[in-house]
Amino acid sequence: MPALLSERPVHVVGIGLHRYQFPSETPYVTLGLTAVREALADAGLAWPQIPLAVIGTAAIGMAAGRVMLRHLGSSGLEVMQVENASASGSTALRTACLQVAAGEHDVAIAVGVDKFGDGRRAATKDGLAPLSPTANVPLVKFALLARRLMADHGLTVEDLAQVAVKNHGNAALNPYAQFRKPRTLEQVLGSPKVAGDLTGLQCTPRGEGAAAAIVASAAGIARLGIDRRRAVRVRSSVSTSERLADTTPGRPGVPPIVEMVRGSSAAALEAAGIGAGDLDLVELHDAFSIEEVVYSEAIGVCERGEGAHYLRRGASRIGGTCAVNASGGLIGMGHPLGPTGIGQVCEIVRQLRGEATGRQHGGARFGLAHMIGLGSVAVAHVLAKE
Repeated sequence: MPALLSERPVHVVGIGLHRYQFPSETPYVTLGLTAVREALADAGLAWPQIPLAVIGTAAIGMAAGRVMLRHLGSSGLEVMQVENASASGSTALRTACLQVAAGEHDVAIAVGVDKFGDGRRAATKDGLAPLSPTANVPLVKFALLARRLMADHGLTVEDLAQVAVKNHGNAALNPYAQFRKPRTLEQVLGSPKVAGDLTGLQCTPRGEGAAAAIVASAAGIARLGIDRRRAVRVRSSVSTSERLADTTPGRPGVPPIVEMVRGSSAAALEAAGIGAGDLDLVELHDAFSIEEVVYSEAIGVCERGEGAHYLRRGASRIGGTCAVNASGGLIGMGHPLGPTGIGQVCEIVRQLRGEATGRQHGGARFGLAHMIGLGSVAVAHVLAKE
């Protein structure tokens, strides 16, 4: 499949969002259509020109896409709905890209939308008794991972907190972010602990919001008269899932989720024809601060064990070597589930266009949007300015 995007280039030509926010009485239809209309305006297209919509949502329910989109007019377009936990939006975008690359359509829209749901998970319905009441709670797993890496690599609680300081600072510059207030190291460390060494300000909020991205082939761009100068190419799209841990005696084990991030990122970069050192921007899953440290290493923007040092010396800040979570990440921008992966892509597109006013990372050419989902799955997209 990665070869398909090499043979038949696909570009993001329109982006839109509804600001991520705390749970409210706003109907999901309003959230989603705000993002769709903004993406249409950004691309200079009208709704009847869209022949395919792929909806990513984790908590709303059956037929959410069709119920929402009929308010724009019943145009007879093809509608799909996908659910892949936190990677629902990323999976929707991947599906839209591959449909366009395959020649089924020359333009499509991917929409991520969610309201705060009841949090029910299939893992609680598999018929197996859990090892502990917290066995399937991500917060606990990442708090334990943080403790392990603090012991193995000498990380400190300040190292973890600095991730949140950076990302809250970035979010304060992002009009679509759920949190718009910069935080000091003292504030992050002083917020209530929620598990292990992770404090509240080091954890993503849950909420609601929407994001949309319109993708098109070269033929679609020409046919519809889209401004080619603002189009950003999707160089690769990769989806994988977790493997069993390596339990070879005497070999230092890598947590399966970290290995999944490493493998999926490597596959996406190889398919895009670039290396990790070429990346100018990375948007990654930082639901908990430890994730950014360890995933930066797994993606390859820094060496294993160097994630905290990479942050300390400013390399992952806007204007640094590779801006990680310039949007504010899940910690600062928010994590409504369905929209999150598409929101990452919107941020990278905005940055590559040079339109990220107030938080622009200068001279950016390549970006990686990497999302993981409960289960665990990973979806990665490499985008390029051409």
